[in-house]
Amino acid sequence: MSQAPAQVVVVGSGFAGFFAARKLARILPRELAEVTMVSATDHLGYSPLLPEVAAGRLDPQRIAVPLHGSLGCSRILQGRVEDIDFESRKVRVACGEELSLPYDRLVLATGSVTREVATPGLSKFAFGLKTLAEGQFIHDHVLQQLQLADATTDPKVRRARLTFLVVGAGYTGMETAAQLQRMTQKQLSSFPRLSASDLRWLLVDLRPNVLPELGPRLGRYALRLLRRRGMDIRLGTSVTAMRPGEVKLSDGTVLPCRTVLWTAGVTPPPVVAQLGLPVRRGRLVVDEYLKLRDHVWAAGDSAAAIDPYDRDEMDYPPTAQHAQRQGMVIARNVAASLGVGTPTTYRHRDLGLVADLGGTRAVARPLGLPLTGLPAKVVTKGYHLGAIPYWANKLRVAADWLVNLVSRPTATQLGLVQESAAQLRSE
Repeated sequence: MSQAPAQVVVVGSGFAGFFAARKLARILPRELAEVTMVSATDHLGYSPLLPEVAAGRLDPQRIAVPLHGSLGCSRILQGRVEDIDFESRKVRVACGEELSLPYDRLVLATGSVTREVATPGLSKFAFGLKTLAEGQFIHDHVLQQLQLADATTDPKVRRARLTFLVVGAGYTGMETAAQLQRMTQKQLSSFPRLSASDLRWLLVDLRPNVLPELGPRLGRYALRLLRRRGMDIRLGTSVTAMRPGEVKLSDGTVLPCRTVLWTAGVTPPPVVAQLGLPVRRGRLVVDEYLKLRDHVWAAGDSAAAIDPYDRDEMDYPPTAQHAQRQGMVIARNVAASLGVGTPTTYRHRDLGLVADLGGTRAVARPLGLPLTGLPAKVVTKGYHLGAIPYWANKLRVAADWLVNLVSRPTATQLGLVQESAAQLRSE
């Protein structure tokens, strides 16, 4: 009598979960194992290009990689994990109805959410940029502020509508601020009642530098470039309070402002803390094989794996690049536990980092080589096209980029996303 196939469950369709599930489906014979993906969405959002969605340079669907048709899994469940019973090896999933999903091997790749701090008004008045819905809402919201500023006769209201604050000078913050500032500057020609002097963009961060992962040289280049474009960048500065139409900064400045974009880091989702497993700085502690406990592995933003190349033995940073490669390693290790191949440890350096600053400008460090300007822009575009994990999405993104070379993106508000979907936490 033949043995029933092992049940392999992958939780999360971010980079780690997507690549783990896809590789498992490819290397494990169907008669040996059935791979089930559990995901809150039916797609992988290619998040590094979210700033382009917010700036209207890419349609959100261009970077939504479908799970059905691209993974090859035995089953894809769109739902939310409510609980995991490690003793009985069952995952409780809410997906229209409540299911108890048995597993023989489990991969936890729950990703991350925007990190919040105890700032009054933050959850009500700030918007995050982690999902396609948030990217589309921000695009519509910024355009709406231009429309409303053009309509008002009150100079104070106009000033508040045209003041935009981005919190966090990492990759997402720098790219979002740079690209949205360029979008609003270009759209001013459609609003003759508005002037360039009315438009105000600010970028604040508690750290003393920007893009620290790219090194001081490239960070200084990006800082100088954005300041030349007229952006007010304040380092060593934070937001201390948000009220309707007003933001207070730690340097004492009170800004009339209707738009705060919060990009100040990420943290694992609440379900991680509810598992009752060891964590380090909120992330699940795994070994060098990314193993969490017997028959369970974890990867990506929710896993704390020590980087042996770091002198201080810090964890690998929560980047898409590491999540993707950790997912591939986990797939090999899960397969090895079922008798296919041999296990491997996770040991990787960054292949290179890139940041798109809008127009023909970017900064990049491929294989440690610092690049700026147009060469960096070419490397940045090439990197993203290579990293998008589905050929149809690659073609559509490339087509949009080619059209953008000869035509300004259409600036329209679709109004498809409610404000509550973009707030850090709905109230």
